[in-house]
Amino acid sequence: MQVRKAVMADAAGIAKVHVDSWQTTYRGIIPDDFLNKLSYEQRTELWKRNISEVDNYVAVAEDEEGKIIGFASASKREENSTPNSSDLTSIYLLEEYQGQGIGKNILQHIFVHFKSLGLQKIFVDVLAENKTRHFYEYYGAKLYSTTQIKIGGKVLDELIYEWDSVDEVLERLKKVAH
Repeated sequence: MQVRKAVMADAAGIAKVHVDSWQTTYRGIIPDDFLNKLSYEQRTELWKRNISEVDNYVAVAEDEEGKIIGFASASKREENSTPNSSDLTSIYLLEEYQGQGIGKNILQHIFVHFKSLGLQKIFVDVLAENKTRHFYEYYGAKLYSTTQIKIGGKVLDELIYEWDSVDEVLERLKKVAH
């Protein structure tokens, strides 16, 4: 397994992980109607745009055969006005690869990127009902605020977490054995 910066040729593989992860992670949280309409083609176009954006950083995790099994993206959200900060805008891993330390490796790769930019604070948004929010808490994220968003016609609670120190997260990632 390796984690590396994404290239344009990765868009379809990222899209597959994106759709499949949403359909397993958010089943019972986001309406089925919405989840069932997600398409690899639409998400491939989205990821081509995301990869090509200068201020967006996308990383992929590959298995031994080079198949993309997870990804993460980072960029500063428009509504983020905090100086010297950025956002972990997504991190997804196929369900069958969860619990093996791969998510930790992806998170570490992204935080090394944040450090290379000299950033201090990092924010991440997560649906309150998404059990993976505990992953962020485990690596030191603290609840910053809550808001509501609408997905597929359903109003959902969204939690905004904050890491105060990129260096502290990197230290924690090094210490924590999986």
